[in-house]
Amino acid sequence: MVARIKGPSQKVVVVGAGLAGLSAALRLAGTGRDVTVIERELVPGGRSGLLNQDGYAFDTGPTVLTMPSLIQDAFSAVGEDMKDWLELMPVSPLYRAFYADGSQIDVHADTKAMEQEIREKVSASEAAGYRDYVDFVTKLYKYEMNDFIDRNIDSPFNLLTPNLARLIALGGFRKLQPKVNQFLKDPRLQKVYSFQAMYAGVSPQQALAIYAVIAYMDSVNGVFFPKGGMHAVPRALAAAAEKHGVKFVYGSSVTSLEKQGNRVTAAITDKGERYECDAIVMNPDLPVVWKELLGKEPLSIKRLKYSPSCVTLLVGSSKHYDHIAHHNIHFGESWDGVFDELINKKILMTDPSVLVTVPSHDDKSLAPAGKESYYVLFPTPNLDADIDWTIEKSRYRDEMIRVLESRGYEGFGDAIETEHMTTPLDWQAQGMERGAPFASAHTFFQTGPFRPRNIAAGFDNVVFAGSGTQPGVGVPMVLISGRLAAERIVGPVK
Repeated sequence: MVARIKGPSQKVVVVGAGLAGLSAALRLAGTGRDVTVIERELVPGGRSGLLNQDGYAFDTGPTVLTMPSLIQDAFSAVGEDMKDWLELMPVSPLYRAFYADGSQIDVHADTKAMEQEIREKVSASEAAGYRDYVDFVTKLYKYEMNDFIDRNIDSPFNLLTPNLARLIALGGFRKLQPKVNQFLKDPRLQKVYSFQAMYAGVSPQQALAIYAVIAYMDSVNGVFFPKGGMHAVPRALAAAAEKHGVKFVYGSSVTSLEKQGNRVTAAITDKGERYECDAIVMNPDLPVVWKELLGKEPLSIKRLKYSPSCVTLLVGSSKHYDHIAHHNIHFGESWDGVFDELINKKILMTDPSVLVTVPSHDDKSLAPAGKESYYVLFPTPNLDADIDWTIEKSRYRDEMIRVLESRGYEGFGDAIETEHMTTPLDWQAQGMERGAPFASAHTFFQTGPFRPRNIAAGFDNVVFAGSGTQPGVGVPMVLISGRLAAERIVGPVK
């Protein structure tokens, strides 16, 4: 039996309308609970935010959407069909990868198309290796999803299932990079099928092979883009929740909690509003919740190690580039060195690998007529590094543009019409511990049963959702975390 909160659970407050909070709210509403969601911003979304600037609509958070079945799952909790609320377009190619030697490889979800791409760009033997790799990650996904990702875990003993033995036999607990290299010998393919470890806040050299499951989620299952941008997802989820009786309070921050013994009885906002609750779901970053609202910081939270951070540059531009796709990864010559700099030395990348997403590539409504929008992401160390972003910000902005121009974006700087830059300092100001939008790193002892639990120790009715708790980081994971949080309150949700 999975542990559940104690006492009544009819009236639930959800703090934060991020994807996890919305996922929890829909599940709770589907079981007839009275749900109130309190959100400090004026729109839903949390980290999946929206910035309207000079005629452009920018997503401020994640740009890669995988596993749409999990979004449908949230709608299904209230008997709705995702297609009535959201239009998802498959992205093709999933990524266009550019390399320091001038070559490029398109990544396709369709395995036959990808085999053909590898046969033409690399070799027939690498195409065969890729086919074996797909078999490997498909098995990983099958063995991991139900037992390790999509369930509440109260103890490491919960993992003692036949699938654990299968994962061990498959090599899931070896290191990711050597495991990928076992199938793929070309360094270009090794990079494109292991960089996803960064989403989990660890380097491919450090990550466990089980994190190849992220490569399955995008490179085999497919990448999608919602019409209206990524922010269309939280907007749709919130609208469906509202239709089914969930009350939303926007523009209000929860600043304190009323407690009686081990129970939270009400949430108090910065406007002095009081919202009574039988149970409360916390969507903000765990350390922030513990310190600012629950009034303590358990040792397990204090000891957490955080993922690298990133700088994003949102650009509205008059310049169009024919050679790029929706998602573009530009790999530097250095690979192991990049992660050593980010994670161990905690310095800025000297030979960066960067992501450039072009939302207007597939949805022209996100930019004025004839213009393009760009989302540029450079990984950086988090705030444990000795970098003063108040000084570094403008210098690094110029460096980002210099790198882009050297990687084929000719005249990028001169074509900028509007821009918005976010540094680790800004992520911290938004409530992300150590300025790390990818939360605590998925090292072995911060993964699965060792990741902070989603039920608050010392409290009878406080549950967590979001990337800081189980199962972890990424849009699929946080959607699952919302359902797992709801199950701590109401039991298994069909």
